[in-house]
Amino acid sequence: MKRRRRQFDTSFKLEAVRIVRDQGLSVGEVCRSMDLVDAVVRRWVAQ
Repeated sequence: MKRRRRQFDTSFKLEAVRIVRDQGLSVGEVCRSMDLVDAVVRRWVAQ
């Protein structure tokens, strides 16, 4: 069964990046809490 690619709006992406940068949580912790893939959050932070 194929997995559908999820799309996220800009405000959701910014919230994830803000949590990593401002609250000091690791990317892994943010991924677990927001049900995201590690590579996606790392890409958002790098941008």
